[in-house]
Amino acid sequence: METTPLARTDAHPAAGDSDKPLRLLIAAPRGFCAGVDRAIEIVDRALARYGAPVYVRHEIVHNRFVVDSLKAKGAIFVEELDEVPDGVPVVFSAHGVPKSVPADAESRGLDYLDATCPLVSKVHRQAERQLEAGRHILFIGHKGHPEVVGTFGQVPEGAMTLVETEADVAKLTFGPDQELAYLSQTTLSVDDTAQIIAALVARYPQIVAPKADDICYATSNRQAAVKAIAGECELLLVIGAPNSSNSLRLVEVAERMGTPARLVQRGSEIDPAWLDGIETLGLTAGASAPEVLVREVVDALAAIRPLTEEVVRTAQERITFKLPRQLQD
Repeated sequence: METTPLARTDAHPAAGDSDKPLRLLIAAPRGFCAGVDRAIEIVDRALARYGAPVYVRHEIVHNRFVVDSLKAKGAIFVEELDEVPDGVPVVFSAHGVPKSVPADAESRGLDYLDATCPLVSKVHRQAERQLEAGRHILFIGHKGHPEVVGTFGQVPEGAMTLVETEADVAKLTFGPDQELAYLSQTTLSVDDTAQIIAALVARYPQIVAPKADDICYATSNRQAAVKAIAGECELLLVIGAPNSSNSLRLVEVAERMGTPARLVQRGSEIDPAWLDGIETLGLTAGASAPEVLVREVVDALAAIRPLTEEVVRTAQERITFKLPRQLQD
């Protein structure tokens, strides 16, 4: 674990606020992952190549700042394909879509770009392979999340069963001879998922595991980074959207370590009262939150209290993903 102190000398407390310096521990890795970077670049390049408007089915990533920034450039976000007019390009979000969505786009002659994270696509392919092998799939995830909806849409109805909690495992009615496999959403709690998998294996020893962990590297790394700093903090701030699964999991990770945590989207949401009695504050960002929002939050904190920054790094991330063929130079 690497700790890099970064002193802030330009920060001054507001009138009436404590002048005791705030120690700010900033987790690393944090913020954008390779899948989010790729999805945003797909929309940007589509706008440059085709011109505005470019339609996007569902929020490209779960972050209002990112979505609003792309809207300002000419992206139009819709929930369903039938809201996309003929003759314009459409991008599918990073969370993935059911097979029926690109099939519908092709039937209408729409130009579409698939921004599904390659790690989500990997889970889709695994689902197809388990189905071909004659196994019923137990899918660990959160009901209604776009990634879960997209993965269920890769297989016929009834071929997959959702498991959200350990309690759900006890309710399953499959027999000891049933051919089973499990897969999971990529943005889950590492610890919770491990417990659910342990319960599945204990009940169904014959269950087939995926070849590699479905929870993505970025989700795992960000949770590990929070664990590295939470024990030293009286409060942890997580920059992320309320509908961002991986951001909510970061809040949970801190709280399970006994550290209060708050989800914030912008620096303007910070209440100075939160810092009362706080000597060490932790800060991280979900995989859909850009670094500009991290700096915005740091600046908002510095306007309340003088602070020193320490970046605590637990992993290096160098993963990148290729763009769709249509957008490659």
